[in-house]
Amino acid sequence: MRTYAIGDIHGQLDMLHDAHARIARDKKRVQDTEAPIVHLGDLVDRGPACKAVVQYLLDGIDAGENWVVLMGNHDRMFLWYLEKVSKNDPHLFIGLDWLNARIGGTETLASYGVEVDAKRRYGEVHAEARSSVPQSHINFLSQRPTSFTRGDVHFVHAGIRPTVPLNAQDEDDLVWIREGFLDSDVDHGALIVHGHTALTHATRYPNRVNLDSSAAYGNHLTAAVFEGRDVWQLSSTEREEITRHEVPTTLPEAHFFKR
Repeated sequence: MRTYAIGDIHGQLDMLHDAHARIARDKKRVQDTEAPIVHLGDLVDRGPACKAVVQYLLDGIDAGENWVVLMGNHDRMFLWYLEKVSKNDPHLFIGLDWLNARIGGTETLASYGVEVDAKRRYGEVHAEARSSVPQSHINFLSQRPTSFTRGDVHFVHAGIRPTVPLNAQDEDDLVWIREGFLDSDVDHGALIVHGHTALTHATRYPNRVNLDSSAAYGNHLTAAVFEGRDVWQLSSTEREEITRHEVPTTLPEAHFFKR
C-alpha cells in the first residue's frame, strides 16, 4: 500500500510544485497513478505565496486529484483570525498573536493584498482581511480533516496524545502537541507521520516520522513515499533513506522554541 506525503508548506509554492514533481517521477517509475498524496498541513504563514498555495491545492482537489490536505495549527490560527471577532490560539505564549512576526500571519495577509503596519489599527486590518480572503478559501481550510489513516500509517499535523485511541484524539493535540509525544517511546500501533516541529531534515524514530524540514525558514520541503511502514524521502532523481534516531529524551531545539 503506497502513500506519498509532503511536510509543512508555509506558503512556499515553488517548493510545493517541486515536491509534486518529485512524486510524479516516482509514480512513473513504479507505475502507480492511484496512490494518494497527503499534505501534513500548515499551508500558510511565514512564506511568500500563502494565497497561491491554498488556491493550488483547492484547484487540484476540485479537479479530482487524489490529494489529502490536513489541518495545521497555522491554518487554524488563520481561520480563527478571520472570524467576526478574531480569537487567539490558547497554545501561543503570552505576548504572541497571529500577526506577530514570529508566527507569520503578516506574510499570509500580504499574499492576499492586506498590509499590516504598526500605524494601522487592528480593527481596520481585520476588516480588510475579512473582505479580502475569498470565501472559497475559508471554506476549503475549514473543511480540512485533522488526521488520515492508510494501512499501518496514521498521518497528522503535529502528533497524537500517547495511550489515547487514534479515533479519540483531541484536535488541539493533533495540531499542536509536542511535549509528551516527541519524547514518547510508546508503540502507537500505527506509525505516526507528522510535521509541525521544524528540523533541518526529515527524521525517523521507532514510532514516528517527522517530515517538517523547515521550508518555512528557507530550507527544503520534504516529499516522502511510504510502502507499508517503510519510508523513503524523494530527491530529484531517486529514493533516499531517512535517517533513523532513537526517541529523544528531551524536546528538540526546533525553530518554534527558538522563536
